[in-house]
Formats: sequence, structure tokens, C-alpha cells
Amino acid sequence: MGRVAMATGLIAACTTLFAQAPAPKDLATALGFSYDLPSDWTVVEVKPSSQEAKTPPAQAPITEEQKKGTACIQVALTAMHGTPSSVVVVVALPFDCYGQTMSDQDLKGFGSGAADGLKQAFDIIQPVYGSYSLGSHHLWIERAKGSPKGKPETQYTMEIACSMLRKGAACWMAMAADEASLHAFESGRVTLDGEAATQLVPPTAFNQAPS
Repeated sequence: MGRVAMATGLIAACTTLFAQAPAPKDLATALGFSYDLPSDWTVVEVKPSSQEAKTPPAQAPITEEQKKGTACIQVALTAMHGTPSSVVVVVALPFDCYGQTMSDQDLKGFGSGAADGLKQAFDIIQPVYGSYSLGSHHLWIERAKGSPKGKPETQYTMEIACSMLRKGAACWMAMAADEASLHAFESGRVTLDGEAATQLVPPTAFNQAPS
């Protein structure tokens, strides 16, 4: 249970994801993946606003495992596009930092934890779930409507896709202000553990519910 429950506290870092500093630029390469957005997206290098960026929300249950996971989570990419801004964030958990590995058996719980983390900062409605494969890798995905808390007039499409790699776990997250931004996120080319490049989210991603 620890590795799955940890995900809520770990990616409850989602509440401060957009304020965290990016990981070293070779993080994705070191973990065995790549992800490309269109050239008109702007890669943002932001600094942590405070120690809060490394601290799970107070309401989240804190265990030593969660603290370690939160300390190990790294932001591989933050990119923005348009006005109002759409945002894409890629986060990764290196297994060598965390001290243990996770497998596809942990994927649904890990992805659900990532999605639950967003609820700290957004009001989420109408979630739908799916699962799909890219080569030998399984992915869990959620899509929902979301508004920043206190701003119901501002609505985004929130989408999260997560997978387990040989050296770590990774989640690709989008806060899309329009359909074009959502399409750019989904059609971004991804490679996983050296397998052939393909779009991150295929049209059939929501045809099969997570097992």
C-alpha cells in the first residue's frame, strides 16, 4: 500500500508543480524517455517560490515514505502556450532516489494519486479514465474539467497520463485552455525506454477503462 498511497502525497506536489524548479536537463534522458511539444510552446524555467514547493499539503497524510517520495520527485519539463496560458508539466520519480522500484501493478494507484494531488489547487469535475499501451509500456490516463479554486469562470481541460519505466515513474500533465493545446499535448512525440517514437495519447486511449 505504501508505494501507492505515497503517490497522493508525492504528487500532491501538483499543488506547487507550476512553481517548482525544473530538474537537470538530462533527467529525461537518464530515465530513458523523451517528449517533444511543438516549437511554439515556451519552455519555462521557474524557481521554487518557497520551501512549500518541497512540502506536501498539510491535509495530506505524511509518512516517511511520502516525504522521501516528495523529495525525489523532479520536474522534467514545464512549458506554456497561448493566452490564457495552457501549461504542460512532466514529472518523474527516479527509482534510484526513491530506493525501490514500482511496477505496472502500482500504475493505477500512482496515477490516481497524481490526479488527486491536483484537487488541492483545482475544482475537478467530470473525470473520465482510460488505459492504453505504447509499445511494451502501459499508461493510465485521466481527463477532467478543472477550474482554479475560487475562479469557477476559468475552466481548463486537465489531462494526466502516467507510465512506469525501467528507471522511474513518469507523468505527463496538461492544463489546456483550448482544444488546440490539448491536441498539442496529446500528439507530442514520446519515446519510452528506447522504443519507437509515437504520440503520447492515441485516439483510442479512453476506449478501455483502467483495470
